[in-house]
Amino acid sequence: MDHPASAPDALVRPWRTATLVASAVAAVELVILMVVGVTLLAKPVAAEVRQAAEAKVFAPIKPATARPTPQPAKVGAPKLTRAETSVLVLNGGGRTGAAATRAASLEARGYTIDAVGNAPRSDYTRSLVMYRKGFAAEAARLARDAKITIVGPLDGLRAPDLKGAHVVLVIGS
Repeated sequence: MDHPASAPDALVRPWRTATLVASAVAAVELVILMVVGVTLLAKPVAAEVRQAAEAKVFAPIKPATARPTPQPAKVGAPKLTRAETSVLVLNGGGRTGAAATRAASLEARGYTIDAVGNAPRSDYTRSLVMYRKGFAAEAARLARDAKITIVGPLDGLRAPDLKGAHVVLVIGS
């Protein structure tokens, strides 16, 4: 028996059409369910969010707890005199002659200036004193004499970089 060429194609088309119609109906149902769900849930959720936000915004302000100001560690008395304390003065702020000027004023106070030069960086905004291990007291005295508030152990420099100096004064801008 001969089948016309269009017969197999005719059997497939109703399934394609039925699948497309069923998918379209399912998509419309999904949209309707989402709209109903959002309208039913949106008001209660929005009310809860609003209440939580108002509670947070209008809550009484708690007074800040007073933090104790950090006290510098006790370092004891310096072992070296000012004349025995060798200082490396570095220009860390980029101003020409800043390190030489400060070195001259320290020399006038009795310190031994080991060397004057430029710091590895030139973006220091504040002056600071750094010290080799065992010379914290000498660094604290130098900082007091130079009216510098930042004192700490070597940071970014190694002991060999100090050229024999006990403490380093980095001049900021």
